[in-house]
Amino acid sequence: MSMSLVRLKIKGISYSQTQNGAYALILNEVEGDRKLPIVIGAFEAQSIAIALEKEIKPPRPLTHDLFKNFADRFQIVVKQVIIHKLVDGVFYSSIICERDKIEEIIDARTSDAIALALRFNAPIFTYKTILDKAGIFLKFSSKDKDSDETDDSIMVDEILQEGETVEIESGASDGYQELTIDELNKELDKAVANEDYEKAAKLRDEISKRN
Repeated sequence: MSMSLVRLKIKGISYSQTQNGAYALILNEVEGDRKLPIVIGAFEAQSIAIALEKEIKPPRPLTHDLFKNFADRFQIVVKQVIIHKLVDGVFYSSIICERDKIEEIIDARTSDAIALALRFNAPIFTYKTILDKAGIFLKFSSKDKDSDETDDSIMVDEILQEGETVEIESGASDGYQELTIDELNKELDKAVANEDYEKAAKLRDEISKRN
């Protein structure tokens, strides 16, 4: 059996419309139309969102930033991440690192591995067998961005129903729609200063909707 690797790229993070605090990282194959949705926690979602959003600079390094600084200091480079195993809906990953031309493989949770891959600009792969088992085929490649995003969050909800349930908090609408752009930017600065990255990400969403 050939273990062929498939390269993935991050399509985005989608959060559940029915369950607060539950996020899915949506990866899609570079050479095809399938998506691999991975349920992750809020902290990891936040860390990945920050790495994707170059403009948000945390005042203090997050755990993954710390890992990156640590690795840089000791001249360790993350070369690639491989999502290598799927058991009972849980994805397992390995981080391929290199120091002084010596390669090491380190086990990691997939969310952590991807948060690091982003910070090192390292490629992300999975095995074709995993994608065949867990990938979701895009039924329509529509140019309409909105339908695509609802498509993702509906998909997240479907995955969550199969998986474990997440505590539901009652979260009313954030009321950001009523704020002006200036107010939104002020709130964003405040949120980043307070290290409330989840709020910062929502504010950025609202700001980019207006632009």
